[in-house]
Amino acid sequence: MPSADDPRRTEATGKTGKPTETRNKPERPRDRLGRPLPWGSDGDLELEDFDALSLDENHEVGRTHARSGRWFPAHEAWETAWKQARDTEEAELFKGLSQMGAGYVHLLRGNAHGASTLLRRAAGRIRSYEDGTRGVPTTALAVRLLADADAVDRGDLAPGEHAPVAPVAV
Repeated sequence: MPSADDPRRTEATGKTGKPTETRNKPERPRDRLGRPLPWGSDGDLELEDFDALSLDENHEVGRTHARSGRWFPAHEAWETAWKQARDTEEAELFKGLSQMGAGYVHLLRGNAHGASTLLRRAAGRIRSYEDGTRGVPTTALAVRLLADADAVDRGDLAPGEHAPVAPVAV
């Protein structure tokens, strides 16, 4: 293997560009909080084919899941919307919404630091948009996210599968 400073060494770049039908996410079985299970296991979570949906459809799917407190699928829908919105003025909104979903997933999985960090990042991105953008009450949502992050930091909102996280109105 070439050393780190060897010009023959190539860095992994990951997927670039917008999702296409040939770049679908593998259908790995997952538990209800989105944690991967061994291949061949019976999963507790069935996800939409987000890459086959339009940006508008992914946003609506994300909103539906968030309103029901299903944070992992909401995160996945908005993460795909963010990639679909790449190079547009709305990309950061979808990135913030995706981070919100991931923040609540971290909270439910027991990761206080990850939850607080992602909720704060989400609030920063979301609050930069005018209220009502894509039907999202951005100001109220950012306030809620910061309040939840503060509660996690103070220990008032204890992480874990039974953390009392109310669905959001998005």
